[in-house]
Amino acid sequence: MKKVEVYCWTYCPYCIRAMQLLDQEGVAYEKIVIDGDNESMNKLKARTGSGTVPQIFVEDQFIGGCDDLMAIKRQGKWDSLFL
Repeated sequence: MKKVEVYCWTYCPYCIRAMQLLDQEGVAYEKIVIDGDNESMNKLKARTGSGTVPQIFVEDQFIGGCDDLMAIKRQGKWDSLFL
């Protein structure tokens, strides 16, 4: 399995939805909760240019957020990304 990281906030509905999809598809991931951690958020912004969550990485490649993850599934690109 590939290394998957999900940067999230505890009560973010988009974060929850993204992780539910990963769980449903059997994808193991590291959940990195950054609630109230401005230093981590600033590092993430510098890494991706985005200040929103979730921010999802596969093998250190930024793939985007919840909408991007859903699009990957709809477009049939899931297996090529995660397997």
